[in-house]
Amino acid sequence: MPNMSLKKNPMPSQAPEVRAHNFDEVALGYTEEMAIDEALRCLNCKHMPCVSGCPVNVHIPEFIAKIREGDFEGAYQIIHQSSSLPAVCGRVCPQEVQCESKCVRGIKGEPVGIGRLERFVADWHNAHAEESPVVAPSNGHKVAVVGAGPSGLTCAGDLAKKGYAVTVFEALHAPGGVLVYGIPEFRLPKAIVRKEVENLVAMGVDMKTNMVIGKTLTVDELFESGYEAVFIGSGAGLPNFMGIPGESYKGVYSANEFLTRSNLMKAYQDNPITPIMKGGNVAVIGGGNVAMDAARTALRLGADHVYIVYRRSMDELPARREEVEHAMEEGIEFKLLHNPVEILGYENPDDRRDPKNGFVTGMKCIRMELGEPDERGRRRPIPVEESEFVLDVDTVIMSIGTSPNPLIKMTTAGLEVNGRGGIIVEEATGATTKEGVYAGGDAVTGAATVISAMGAGKIAAKAIDEYLSK
Repeated sequence: MPNMSLKKNPMPSQAPEVRAHNFDEVALGYTEEMAIDEALRCLNCKHMPCVSGCPVNVHIPEFIAKIREGDFEGAYQIIHQSSSLPAVCGRVCPQEVQCESKCVRGIKGEPVGIGRLERFVADWHNAHAEESPVVAPSNGHKVAVVGAGPSGLTCAGDLAKKGYAVTVFEALHAPGGVLVYGIPEFRLPKAIVRKEVENLVAMGVDMKTNMVIGKTLTVDELFESGYEAVFIGSGAGLPNFMGIPGESYKGVYSANEFLTRSNLMKAYQDNPITPIMKGGNVAVIGGGNVAMDAARTALRLGADHVYIVYRRSMDELPARREEVEHAMEEGIEFKLLHNPVEILGYENPDDRRDPKNGFVTGMKCIRMELGEPDERGRRRPIPVEESEFVLDVDTVIMSIGTSPNPLIKMTTAGLEVNGRGGIIVEEATGATTKEGVYAGGDAVTGAATVISAMGAGKIAAKAIDEYLSK
């Protein structure tokens, strides 16, 4: 019988007072019974509107139908036709504004929990699958992929399925890109990413870490060594700062540095080699998903109190609602309609190079109000006169966006970028201004979602296949 409940099956999760003090995954996942019950809410619409909302075009009604039958492996195989990272997507994709926003069940109630079902299927497969992925017969062509983040891994996976010899060059010591250095363990466990990478390796993808393209090798040298096409998915790892006084004080981090120290340099361990904090008050500047990750990580690392400081209101806050709700449940305080104007500190006489590189003692803020909409339709924040005050903090984390690293552009003749440093591409193919070079993800758009980067990787893989098949 169909399940006509207006609400999704709730996601089991750790209690807020418990999870705020550990790095275990917050959401615990559906049981088999819950997954089947949620799958019964799907109406299996003839026109499949949900698929149009998925950047990688997963055949959603088809995999959900398999869940209804209890064929969880069959459901996984359907997803895997379109997505090389289903366990990742099921956890971090903003389904509420993508596939689930198109679900017919959402008209009079809550949409089907598509993301929760995708996560369940991927986890079930990873726990039960005994056979390794199939290695496709070689087609004789070699492709290089720069960056082992979501766009690069997706491009590599799609090309490997078509028989290409694919080598992924990753600058860090672990593949995964933002999936491992940016997203915290409690949202996306590293073991999940490792498993997805292992699946790609089993398909024949060669992973080379500690390879900084633009330094270790250039794009031109990749072509000289036999690669016939190159995909650039190097992300947007260059952090932005506000340019306000005091940003050089010790205790001021970019969210990139802060999360990388926690995720890859294991600052969350007892007696860590790379500690970040021991108590104190933390202010995170920004309102996106990265800001939520940084704030919730700071809390788990032992901060006494954590603030989110955002210059607009809750209505404009860009982070996922689920992440905002989780942060609030864990006790993080939102300072909305506030903007920093100066970071305060005291001099460090032990720093012989520059005593002014002292330690944070507070942050001067000004209250804001919303004025007329800007060019993107968001109401512009305006400072309120004579509203300055000092927020008592010891650590400040800047989470106001990132830009593509200019290293590849600087070492690659013929590769054009826009005013924001993003690589210029043809939207339909991902082709750059340099013959045989394609790009996608944050290296093109600036910081965006995991699933949009994956979609760009798929587009480029298709275009590379057509290019090399001529």
